[in-house]
Amino acid sequence: MLRFALSLAREKTLGRMIKIAPSILSADFANLAQEIERVERGGADVLHVDVMDGHFVPNITLGPPVVSSLRKVTELPLDTHLMIQEPSRYISEFIRAGANWLSIHAEADPHLNRTIRYIQNQGARAGVAINPATPLSALEEILPDVDFVLIMSVNPGFGGQQFIPASLQKIRRLREVIASNGCRAEIEVDGGIGPHNLQDVLTAGAEVIVAGSAIFSRGADATEAVRELKKIANCHARVVETA
Repeated sequence: MLRFALSLAREKTLGRMIKIAPSILSADFANLAQEIERVERGGADVLHVDVMDGHFVPNITLGPPVVSSLRKVTELPLDTHLMIQEPSRYISEFIRAGANWLSIHAEADPHLNRTIRYIQNQGARAGVAINPATPLSALEEILPDVDFVLIMSVNPGFGGQQFIPASLQKIRRLREVIASNGCRAEIEVDGGIGPHNLQDVLTAGAEVIVAGSAIFSRGADATEAVRELKKIANCHARVVETA
């Protein structure tokens, strides 16, 4: 319970700064606690947890018991991305397990408004995720209510995929919509992001960066991999402040 409270306090101090969220989908699950410790030393802001059911996406990963285990070894906010059908059935379980953020796919839930409000009423941040081929218009009615939008820059289901270039324009358009409507939603981007294209993604308007292979494929150097991404993000933030 103390760790959970600390993670919420940390989250409140983050404001709208750029956040780096290592995705454990690419981590070594045999040494998960050690992997998390490495990214924490590098300055990770959030831990991204991909949940897949083998139906909404062609892969199966983990469930609430693993989230509960993660909660015991980290104070970082747990950003739980539900790539599952009927996500509303499992919201309470993931929040009890320790999830701080929960994102559900617009394509998977016909009652987005109800589910988003339920997540928020349970004390967690609520987000909506959209696949690469899903238009931003799918967010039109729900955008004012969400805490963040997760733009998938690869087709979900597997790690290590190449960033889809058209995602940059999608991020830019979403940033313009958020700014013009005065919404509070942050923009999170997930898929194929690393040092080679992070600057482009940030310039487009992203605020939360999910990175898996770019961090955990470096093994013991995962700490330095996070630091490298943080350095790029911090340099970008300083440029924006002085512009």
